[in-house]
Amino acid sequence: MGKLTVRALRAVLVVVLTGTVFVQALMAWALVSGSDPEDGSLPLTALRVVTILGIGTAQVALVCVWRLVTMVRRGTVFSHAAFRYVDVMIGAIVAAALVWFAVTALNAPGQRDDPGVTVIMGGIGVAVLGVALIVLVLRMLLAQAVARDAEAARMQAELDEVI
Repeated sequence: MGKLTVRALRAVLVVVLTGTVFVQALMAWALVSGSDPEDGSLPLTALRVVTILGIGTAQVALVCVWRLVTMVRRGTVFSHAAFRYVDVMIGAIVAAALVWFAVTALNAPGQRDDPGVTVIMGGIGVAVLGVALIVLVLRMLLAQAVARDAEAARMQAELDEVI
């Protein structure tokens, strides 16, 4: 990965992380101050809490991507240390899907006239779980790469002994 790519990705990560922290702070302020009264159409307090949690899952994934990019830049991504970040990222994506299902459940009573919205929202949650499965497959590919790297190192050591 080139230096320009790493810098561009990190700039995007910083912007997204800053934006999510800002939105979380606004949501938390609205919860604590009580400045936005509920109008009865949606349970806004529960929706705000779920939104704060959902943004938190995205932030965890962003930090994991940052750490993995650092490992790529250093050339250490094909090691067992990378599994920790990939596993945390999978957990964050699954948590995001669960949070989305909670949003769907909170929104469902208001959609009695149009249940298609709830079905679509449920489909989005399933799609998010699909992303977790894709990352799991990528984790398996990382495991194969780490195993092959270890095998190559072992073979190189044997070759060095022969020479």
